[in-house]
Amino acid sequence: MAYQSINPNDGALIRSFDDTSDEQLQQKIASAEECFQTWRLVTFSARKVILLSAAAIMRARSEELAGLVTLEMGKLIAEARGEVELSAAIIEYYANHGEEFLATHILKPASGEAVVESSPIGVLFGVQPWNFPYYQLVRFAAPNLMAGNVVMVKHAANVPQCAIAFESIWRDAGAPAGAYTNLLISYEQIDRVMDDPRIKGVALTGSVEAGRTVAGRAGQNMKKSTMELGGSDAFIVLDDADLEKTVAWAVWARMYNAGQCCVAGKRFIVVESLADEFLARFKAALEALRPGDPMDDTTTLAPLSTESALKKLLKQVRGAVEHGARLIMGGDRLDRPGAFMQPTILTDIAPTNPAFLEEFFGPVALFFRVPDEDAAVALANDSIFGLGGSIFTRDEARGRRLASRIETGMVFINHPTWTAPELPFGGIKNSGYGRELSSAGIQEFVNKKLIRISSIDAPV
Repeated sequence: MAYQSINPNDGALIRSFDDTSDEQLQQKIASAEECFQTWRLVTFSARKVILLSAAAIMRARSEELAGLVTLEMGKLIAEARGEVELSAAIIEYYANHGEEFLATHILKPASGEAVVESSPIGVLFGVQPWNFPYYQLVRFAAPNLMAGNVVMVKHAANVPQCAIAFESIWRDAGAPAGAYTNLLISYEQIDRVMDDPRIKGVALTGSVEAGRTVAGRAGQNMKKSTMELGGSDAFIVLDDADLEKTVAWAVWARMYNAGQCCVAGKRFIVVESLADEFLARFKAALEALRPGDPMDDTTTLAPLSTESALKKLLKQVRGAVEHGARLIMGGDRLDRPGAFMQPTILTDIAPTNPAFLEEFFGPVALFFRVPDEDAAVALANDSIFGLGGSIFTRDEARGRRLASRIETGMVFINHPTWTAPELPFGGIKNSGYGRELSSAGIQEFVNKKLIRISSIDAPV
């Protein structure tokens, strides 16, 4: 696998990295296993010191770290800075709450005593994507390190400098060797890592196809896994929505990170009475975006992460149109260097069109008009995905009622699906299983051990 930094703004190759050899991989797994035997015994307070130090280092190096994100995958520099801050906040969250979340739980059986203890299970392996090069790592690493596990991570091949920088943060924060390990490995080596008996759990954030492969391999090895996969979030606009604010959020929902978010608004489902006005305003706002160097704070339209990502998206758009979808705007690459795509809106997408069930990972919005709220919910649920979704309405009670009917892991009212350290993150259906963040995120890879104390007297 070629681990390379290629600037998506101009296509220039910046630097290449050698893969981890098989011998090096075995040494790293051995080091991680050795580290776990001591790290599991370290007190919560001592782990907390290291996590807080890591968070402080991230903030101190914010410009450097954000610059690497923008350089390697093209994120707008302001958004990259925000990702660094969010990542530091997540580390702090688990440092401050991890011991509380894993406290021994006292049960009250009919007789005797019983408790449930939470204990780490060992070396964990994560496969992580490029779209949020630090945040994706932090969601996996911070809770599990605080729980007493150790982690090994295979990051995406196009963000190797971000991966290496993140590993150095833990080393500089005082984490012992083997606590956090970055792996520059091939697909064949990924299988060998999952097959290794020293690996006790597997986590993946990525595509549905990758999820099937990794979950299947983990299952064959009887190892716990979590999967955060794709999404095609519904962005529902009801007839009583504040249209000015809703359109502003619609642009943010579709265009944040150049549309390369699992929880981006992707299917815009608008009640008929507002459909024409929403579409006109939405189109005008997208047309006003300014492409340019993502390092420039005045740029509002970033490139896609890679040339291959751009080509895949263009092929999807062409396929949608060939199967009857109507192109409202965009649909092509921008006439400039780099992996830039025009903001695009597709409509008239029939259920028989492959685009109806696909995830568009980039600045492509699918627009649907519906007669009423019941039709909006039905269309939102007519998806193979179930990650997030949002409802825009002036009536909070109405929004809550409809949110309960939507089949997905997360629903936001009057805000696009988003993330915060204290909110559980995850989905259902083809969007995967398991939860990250909040108290739920630290519970996934711990042993919930029951200890029962009963009377010694045997039955007569």
